[in-house]
Amino acid sequence: MRPLTEDQIRGSVINAPVAELDRMQIPGLHETVWDEREFLGWRDPLGSLRGYLVTWIDDEPVGVMVRASSAGMRPGIGAMCSLCHTPQPATQVVMFSAPRGGAAGRDGNSIGTYICADLACPIMIRIFPGQSEMLLRRDELVARRSAGLSERVRAFTARILETAER
Repeated sequence: MRPLTEDQIRGSVINAPVAELDRMQIPGLHETVWDEREFLGWRDPLGSLRGYLVTWIDDEPVGVMVRASSAGMRPGIGAMCSLCHTPQPATQVVMFSAPRGGAAGRDGNSIGTYICADLACPIMIRIFPGQSEMLLRRDELVARRSAGLSERVRAFTARILETAER
């Protein structure tokens, strides 16, 4: 992923009101290892249910605000993040919803998907190989998982953006 500035991040979020963007806590960008990111994702450090995902689409940064469900899945079962496809305990995967961009989002139209609770999918694809991928070399494994993650993040973001452009 290409590096982002705080201004680029704030200007990229397509589905949040201006007041929300003013309160958005930006993570420590100077600590970010950009070469090991398919997207920048973080939860609000003040403990709210808000989170943010920023990726590049057509050479433009596009960000979305997501909100975690306050009700988690039942402990003791397995779950899988729909972005990184990493199987995990259900307590580490959360349903996130995102208001669509534009008028549709203001009217309450949203989409949702299960994502790693900490939005750390770029880290997960580098430390947890899938069972069918264990025979691949590490660089092949990470490249394959990175491509899949990037495509799924772009698709999720595009679904939110879809209505904003109409």
